[in-house]
Amino acid sequence: MYEILQMLFMAFTIGLTGALAPGPTLVATVNSSLKDGWTAGPKVAAGHALVETLIFLLIIGGLADAMQGYSHAIALAGGLALMIFGFMTVLGSRSATLAVPEGQIIGNAYLAGIITSAANPYFWIWWLSIGSALVLSGLHSGVIMAAVFLIGHWVADFGWYTLVSISLDRGRSILSEKSYRRILGICGGFLVCFGIYFLSTSLS
Repeated sequence: MYEILQMLFMAFTIGLTGALAPGPTLVATVNSSLKDGWTAGPKVAAGHALVETLIFLLIIGGLADAMQGYSHAIALAGGLALMIFGFMTVLGSRSATLAVPEGQIIGNAYLAGIITSAANPYFWIWWLSIGSALVLSGLHSGVIMAAVFLIGHWVADFGWYTLVSISLDRGRSILSEKSYRRILGICGGFLVCFGIYFLSTSLS
């Protein structure tokens, strides 16, 4: 039970940092919220989760076997990536904004989540380094533990994108820009700590 809670907390915190980071999926959430209101967040998150589910199934469905021979290198790359993304998140938090961007709005929020995820290089770098390393780590304890990682990750995605859409729908009365930057900076610090922890366990 302790291992499950530990994995949930780690997956949630790391997933939250990825969701918080300014990028195409966050922009899609803001844009879609202007049209669909607070329901845009869960819709975009669902599209995003669909792409992640396909990657997850590929990993546990056979790709993990091919990656096992490189698990040590993947763990090292994952730990380093966590630290790098963490430092970048802390630095970026100083000027991060939820300002409404200009540009075209993708009509379907579900489709917006799919397209902005699949077309985002950061998304693939994350899954090829951090994501794959954590899924492989979970698989050492069984498929259930790997699934727990994905669930914790989704809780962060759905929670954050829903909060953004609700906040925009209510005139940002819930989430101020100052609070957003503070949360982003704290999560970046957690990401660095997780990276150090992951590196220490992979080297031991």
